[in-house]
Amino acid sequence: MSRRVPELRRSSAERRINVVLVDDDRGFVESLRTLVDDQPQLSVVGIGGDGVEAIELIEELGPEAVVIDLHMPHLDGVSAVARIRQDHPALCLIAITGDDAPELHQAVADAGADAVLLKTDLFGRLADQIVAARERVATG
Repeated sequence: MSRRVPELRRSSAERRINVVLVDDDRGFVESLRTLVDDQPQLSVVGIGGDGVEAIELIEELGPEAVVIDLHMPHLDGVSAVARIRQDHPALCLIAITGDDAPELHQAVADAGADAVLLKTDLFGRLADQIVAARERVATG
């Protein structure tokens, strides 16, 4: 399912945070893409369907932020976040899940996620979480 989203040319004054989305639910990830692209400070540059594709897209596209589901085939989100964090310490990593198990949320936080959001809360909080995480990296 991995695919690169066509790049739009923008001036430096219009610079957006480049985001990769990763979820094996194609309908959900397309809805998420619409949500992210509707935010003036965010731009989706790639979409993947599992943790392996997430790693490949990050290497290929060099985004500033990744939104990644925790339950996926081939390489789950917790394992992918741990590997991504090790290789890209400054990357903004937002984990998303429909699973409200505290131990899962703690595991992905321990793996290096900047935030864990329930999919039910996602649409109201995602853009704010990405911008806040990038600001922490830029100032800290």
